[in-house]
Amino acid sequence: ILSKFLLPLFFCLLFFKISTPKAVTCNTYFSNASWLFWCSASVDILFLLDGSYSIGKGSFERSKHFAGKLCDALDISPDRVRVGMIQFSSTPRLEFPLDSYPTKQEVKERIKKTVFRGGSTETGLALKYILRKGFPGGRNSTVPEILIIVSDGKSQGNTEIPAMQVKERGTTVFAVGIKFPRWEELHALASEPTEQHVLFAGDATDAANGFYSTLTGSTVCSTPSPDCKIESHPCERKTLETVKELAGNYVCWKGSKQQNAVHASLCPFYRWKRILIKHPSRCFRTNSPSPCHSISSRPQLRHPTCLSFCPAYNKLLSPFSAPKLSLECSVDLLFLMDSSAGIMLEGFLRFKAFLKRFLQAVMGQDSPMNVGVAQYNTDVKIPIEVGQHKDVFSLMKSIEALNFSGGGTLTGRALWYIAQHGFKSTPVFADVQDDLPRVVVLLTDSRSQDPVAEAAKYARDRGLFLIGIGSSFLRAELAEVTGNPKQTIIYSSPQDLFNKIPELQKRICSIDNPEGCQAQSLDLVFAVDASAGVGLENFLQLRDFIRSSSFHFSINRDVTQIGLVVYGSKAYTAFALDTHTSNLALLQAINQLPFLGGSASAGSALLHIYGDVMTVQKGARPGVNKVVVMLTNGGGMKDAASPAQQLRNNGILVFVVVIGDTRRDMLLRVAGSPKYLVHISSYEDLQHYEDLIVERICEEAKSPVNLCKPNPCMNQGVCILGTGSYRCECHGWEGPHCESSKAQQMVPAADVISSAQLLSTVSKSVPLSCMGTGQ
Repeated sequence: ILSKFLLPLFFCLLFFKISTPKAVTCNTYFSNASWLFWCSASVDILFLLDGSYSIGKGSFERSKHFAGKLCDALDISPDRVRVGMIQFSSTPRLEFPLDSYPTKQEVKERIKKTVFRGGSTETGLALKYILRKGFPGGRNSTVPEILIIVSDGKSQGNTEIPAMQVKERGTTVFAVGIKFPRWEELHALASEPTEQHVLFAGDATDAANGFYSTLTGSTVCSTPSPDCKIESHPCERKTLETVKELAGNYVCWKGSKQQNAVHASLCPFYRWKRILIKHPSRCFRTNSPSPCHSISSRPQLRHPTCLSFCPAYNKLLSPFSAPKLSLECSVDLLFLMDSSAGIMLEGFLRFKAFLKRFLQAVMGQDSPMNVGVAQYNTDVKIPIEVGQHKDVFSLMKSIEALNFSGGGTLTGRALWYIAQHGFKSTPVFADVQDDLPRVVVLLTDSRSQDPVAEAAKYARDRGLFLIGIGSSFLRAELAEVTGNPKQTIIYSSPQDLFNKIPELQKRICSIDNPEGCQAQSLDLVFAVDASAGVGLENFLQLRDFIRSSSFHFSINRDVTQIGLVVYGSKAYTAFALDTHTSNLALLQAINQLPFLGGSASAGSALLHIYGDVMTVQKGARPGVNKVVVMLTNGGGMKDAASPAQQLRNNGILVFVVVIGDTRRDMLLRVAGSPKYLVHISSYEDLQHYEDLIVERICEEAKSPVNLCKPNPCMNQGVCILGTGSYRCECHGWEGPHCESSKAQQMVPAADVISSAQLLSTVSKSVPLSCMGTGQ
């Protein structure tokens, strides 16, 4: 029944609605074209929308729009088509059941109001929810059921078994890829044949032709005119994925179930890299044996359900097609160029030359960037709209035509204007609006004559990624504009400006490719001020910052371990370094952090970390870099300098992030260096410093390691450093780390010999830069 009824039903009556054309030739195209399909039957359709962090808010909005456009094609009513929606991330959430809204308009309005939730991508849990609950508000399988999954296919759990069980229930499953899809998982989710059930939202022409290929074999819709036929052909779909490669098996130390005992083991170490992966697939195209003008004839329009275009028309219709975007750096880019008297004509011409050279260096024929240019002085104008030019040559001509204006320097006013008028959404496929990241590059060499902080925050809150370029005397103002020192580019001379082209390209593309340190081994402890001086509301913002920062790390015992300490007058271990072995478990634990109140004692927290957290018996690993990140408002720091120095003496970096006004000299003694002290004016601005803080932590993760710092020997054992190894001198104790009392045989001799043999075997092959071997 499904094969004969559901597929034709779902795709039935797909048609192009085209305005009456004039005499059409191969040199023209239709001025008004959109594709629709219509389905009127008793059927339950449930949308399953991915609302995880890997999708992001922008692509989630695109998914909502996609769902709304499908609703346009459905005869929604209680006795005909019913529509429901579930959003899933860490857990599934029923947004509305199928019997909630009886009209199309109500369904579409409810879809628009759906709020992005964020979290991990647990597609398997969402499918199990459907297996348990069925189609909420549906008609209990008395009518056909269609499940439409919109996701990037990057689930963090198993999906094959629950997907198979859903399909075995008789549910037809469509998988729609968003962003950079993981095609193997989408194919596993979808019903057979997968080439008819796996769609890509970014390629409307191919998707439409796929619909046509189904329609031609259907008895519901008429076959297309023989003048234009649809044929399938082998093709490749591409996506960008982060892949894990085994770097080797090196010695590591792990705690055992016995108290104060550790043992040696061989641990796999991995590196991560982003690569472009090609997947073989089937795509669809039109082929016309007749002259192209034949499709413009009036009789052709008598078969609107299956109308196709010839290859020549497919090219002519490019304004309605998805641009072929590079997967590595696809952004809407607007240069905001100072044209005031403050930079004089010479500075304006220098910026023009820089702009032309930069675009010539980074833009190719099929550049993924949509570029625009705005000028400002006392007023703002946008002579080159974002995306106005699709080729470098015409863009260069327009830039060359820009003229110097003079006048006052109102950078704040320019930021207000750009935030409101700098970007216009353009259709990417069908009527779906593009959700590319929006980047503004400010080019200025004169101080603003009006305030910039509030305007810049307004622009950032509207989702604009701000980059500032200027001379060193503007460093503070540019940091105020961008909200993140990492997004400011300072040049020392006119020639040095042109040397910043590679750095600017890296900054622009970093918005769609966040840099973490997933490949380096690291023991990281957050120390969070939970005192009354911080307050509950600000403490929750600190907690959110830790949640967001943790996404930059791969949490497992072979790569990154994260521990967390909260403190007031006393310190409390929320969880130890080796407690959580996955990002999901870590995020769930962060959500449970307690607010303590009371006074603050940062010194007590650092002493607690030194003696009870950064130790081998508590999960710390010898041969792995160690970092403590203290998040505080600066209170209770008087007693912190000495324990901070004690941590540094033992090879543990102390990184201080302070929010609000406090004494810098005292904080410097705790951090040990200005490089490891970040001062942020408000808790709201904390999010803008995340990349900077993570980058500095990751730099530490790559630095050389002293295997005896911190001391891996327990019970007052002395660490003796060797060539690529170390050993512990024990007094009254024994074992590789002085963990066993001679008076009590806590570890069988055979186990000790086994560890020694293992260390002897691997010490010959482990590089000096890797984890230590014991003797």
